[in-house]
Formats: sequence, C-alpha cells, structure tokens
Amino acid sequence: MVMNNIDSKDLSTSTGEKNNDDIDLMALVLVLLRGWKIIALMAILGLLLGLLYTRYVNPIYKSDALIQIEENTQGIEALGESISELVGAEVSKAETEAELIRSRMILEPVVERLHLRIKLTDPNIGHLDRIKSNRTYTQLNTPDDVSLDTENGIVKVRQFDVSPAYLNQPFTLKKSATGFVLSNGFDEFKGQLGQAHQFKGLDGQINITVTELPADGYPINISKQTIKAATDAINSALSVEEKGQKTGIIQLSMTGPNQEQITTILNQIVRSYVDQNQSRGSEETTKTLAFMETQIPLLKEKLETSEALFNDFRKKYGTIDVGKEAELLLNEKSRIDEQLNELKLKKADLTTYYTEEHPLVIQINEQLKVLNNRTREIDNTIAGLPEIQREFLKLSEDTAINREIYLTLLKNYEQLKIVKAGQIGYARIIDSPTSTFNAIAPNKLQILMLTTLIGMMFGVMLVLLKNLVRNVVKDPEHLEVTTGIPVIATIPRSPLLSRLSKKKNSTPRMLAHVDHSSLSYEAIKSLRTNLMFGMPMGTAVGQPAQVILITGESLVWASRLSLPIYQRYLPSSTKKSWS
Repeated sequence: MVMNNIDSKDLSTSTGEKNNDDIDLMALVLVLLRGWKIIALMAILGLLLGLLYTRYVNPIYKSDALIQIEENTQGIEALGESISELVGAEVSKAETEAELIRSRMILEPVVERLHLRIKLTDPNIGHLDRIKSNRTYTQLNTPDDVSLDTENGIVKVRQFDVSPAYLNQPFTLKKSATGFVLSNGFDEFKGQLGQAHQFKGLDGQINITVTELPADGYPINISKQTIKAATDAINSALSVEEKGQKTGIIQLSMTGPNQEQITTILNQIVRSYVDQNQSRGSEETTKTLAFMETQIPLLKEKLETSEALFNDFRKKYGTIDVGKEAELLLNEKSRIDEQLNELKLKKADLTTYYTEEHPLVIQINEQLKVLNNRTREIDNTIAGLPEIQREFLKLSEDTAINREIYLTLLKNYEQLKIVKAGQIGYARIIDSPTSTFNAIAPNKLQILMLTTLIGMMFGVMLVLLKNLVRNVVKDPEHLEVTTGIPVIATIPRSPLLSRLSKKKNSTPRMLAHVDHSSLSYEAIKSLRTNLMFGMPMGTAVGQPAQVILITGESLVWASRLSLPIYQRYLPSSTKKSWS
C-alpha cells in the first residue's frame, strides 16, 4: 500500500465520523478462510478424541418393567359384608409406592440375595486396554455366586463376609498351587478352592468361599461394601416413575454396562416389592386369625362346661315347662347376649389397632352399656320366677349363647383362612424385565459429530484470537480511518510469483516477465500513473516536500531496492527525503 499526505486533514475529518465499531463480515470470513488449516486440525483432533472416548467407555444397556397399582383389593368384600368389616380396606397411591420401591426395605433383600455387596474388579486392565478392547468385562451376580470374566480365566466367589472394620477395604485374590491367597497389605490368608474358610485378621473375622480363579499369580481385587453403599448404587441406576398421570402404572427402568446383570437385579426388585406388598395386604387378616386362634379353644372349653352343667341339671330335675313369659324373656335375653358377644368381639379386634379413645371403640362401649342395662332388667324380671325355673333358664341360656359364639367365631375363622389364601395384594406385574442387548449409550455418531463441532469451535476461537493479537494492517479503509491519510494504491500479492519463490532451485524473476497480466502488475502500473499525475515535478524553495509511504500488512518499511522503480517519477526534493 502507498499512502500520501495530500489533503490529509480534510480526509481525516470526513473519515473520523465513521463508526470504528462496525464489523466487516467479509473481513471476518476472510480471516477464517486464511486460518482453515488450524480449524481443520482442531476438528480432526476433536474427532479423534470422540473416537477414543467411544472406545473407552463401556456400552450402556437398559431394562424395563411395568407394575400396576390397584386402588384396593376385592378379595375380602367378595365373601360378604359381615366378614369385610373385620378387615379394613387399604388405599395406596402410585406416587407413594414409587418411593417405597426405592427404599431400603425393598432393596436390602435384593442386595443380600444377589450378593451385591461383593465387588470384583480386574486391576490388570488399564486405560489403553480399555481403548484397545472397546469393552471391559463386568461382574455378574446371581443367587449362587459372584463371577467376573478375565483374559486368563473366570473368578467365582460364593461367600465373602467381613467384620465392620474390613468394609470398603480392598483385598487381593490370587490363585496358588494349593488353592488361593487373600491379602490386604497387612494380613495374608491361604485357603482351598471350593471350601468355606473363616480367617482371623487384625481387625476381625473374614468368611470366604472361592470356587474358581484365573491362572496362577493373576490378581483380582475384591471388597465388601456397606449395605447403604450397595443400595445407593442401585438407586443411582434405577428410575421409578408413574407412567402418565393417575394411571396407577409404575414404570421401572435400570441402566448398566451388563444387560444380564441389570435384568437380574430389576427382576429381583420387582419380586421383592410384590412379596412385600402381598405380606402387607394380608397383615390385618393374619393378625385377626391369630386372635381367633387364641379365642377358639377358650370358647370351646366354655361351651363344653356350660353343656355339662345343663345336662347334669336336666338329669336331676327332668324337663322343665317354662311359661310363655319366661320363654319370651329367654329369647330376648339370648338375642341381647348374642349382640353383646358380637360387640365384644369387634371391640377386641379394634383394640388391637386403636385405643379406648377411638370413636369406633367409644360407640361400641355405648351400645354395650345400653344392652347391659336391658339385660339387668330382664334378670330382675326373671328373678321372680321359681328357683328351679331360674336355674333352668340360666343354664340353657349359657349353653345357647356359648354355642352361638363358638360357631360364629369358628365360621369367621374358616372364612378368613380362605381370604388369606386368596389375597394377592394390590400390586400386579404387567411386564417383567427382559434383556434386549441393544446398547442405548454411547451414541457414537452423535458423540463424533459433537466432538468434531467442538473442535471446529476451538479452531475458530484460536484463529480469531490469533488475528486479534496480530498487529497488522487489515485493510486500506481501516488504515485511512486510523491515520487520516489517504491510500492511493493497493498492490495485491501475485500467487504465481509466490509459488515460484518457494522453490529452492528457482532464480529471482521480475513480475513483468512472469505474470504481466495479473492484478498485481496492473496495480503497479496504476500506482505509477497516480504518482505521475498526482505529484508536482518541482517544489519551491521553503515548501515542504511531498512524502509517500510504501508498506505491507506487517507495517514493514519498503526496502531501498524497491525505490528506484518510482524515483525517476518524483521531484528532486522528494528523492532527497527518500534517500
């Protein structure tokens, strides 16, 4: 670029009004195009990192199950209203049950049954091994044992129980010529494969049964987790939520690197919840049956005693002809006694769950009070009858009441046994967990696209940052705005001459001979014309000389070798200032 100081003040005034904050989008695009190599390099680097990541992480699988939560159970109501009154109805919401499934009450039996507190790892697998193999083996838990595949064989541990001091501490298992060796850096124990062993260490006892190990000297890490750590690990991979709104259907999902493992664990969680749900559903029935079992022998003994006394009385005095009034009183008192016994039975059942201040218990006490008052009135009336008649009424009444109570209780007991056998709870399995063996993560294509895009973004940022810190002349307009001096010519670089100059064996050649039809050559001729017509041939004495600046994009002064091209067109005063 060639600059002149002619009319610099007027030009600086007009150009100073421009907005220096305007963004030239074309210049920005050109900057990015010039830095395409950096952008491409960062994109390739991001693609490689994404490829390494997809090979480093294990595939993630998923297993699902569906459970329906019913509002209540219809098993008791189907046997009639009288028996359903003995066992109250229970209502459960899906949201509450979803939280219950994640509780330790449901998960602890699963942890213990599948030995999920035992952790086996292969310390011989490094980061490079994970990238090379594209997948690493993980342990598999079953009700029988815990196993782990390795390159040198399989590990199987049937039992591993330690004292609290050894929890979460790593141990090392190695196969030896005579069996196995278990060590933790301080203690070392030797045992036989397939046999249960109990070792005494510095911090407590260790019970272990190892059935299989890899080749001799191949180490395996083993540890025993706390129950909380094991349940938290399950909860981190378990998702429990209601499908839809107020549908009563709970969806259970579990993810993990081993499809068979997560399916087994989820299946055990579903079974544990259903078993717990069924036991809760029959809990009231079980308590009622237990109460009846204690009362039936007592009532039977009481009935046999009253029948024996009544038979002895009849043998002694024969058959007694009771009058009409006495018969009516007897019938009424029998009905009242039946009601009293039913109310007492209900009260005994209620008091197993509630206190005396409960409204239902208070209501039964009031009914008992009314019936007892009527019983006393009938007793006072009967007291006027002859002694033998009164004794007959008393014995026959006791026998009838005891028989009725015993038969009623025995009938209810048999009905509740049928109810308990048919109770299934209010949770029903709709879909059991199944194995699909289709990995849901990582999404390799998505990861590769994302990492490539991130690499390109970093490349763009580096190019822009490099352009920002590079103090060069961006364009002629920016130079005019900054200095206030007009640019009279801009000479672009010749691509052909640049290629020739890069060759080691090429000799320097002039632009006019190599590329005389290019834009660079035409720009030089335009500069010559501007210098010839724009600058005077002579300068008066005392008048300041005209000054011309030739510069490149890095603000480097033009060398003396370039000056003779234009010196013959300049005044003598100007030539002096250049010299």
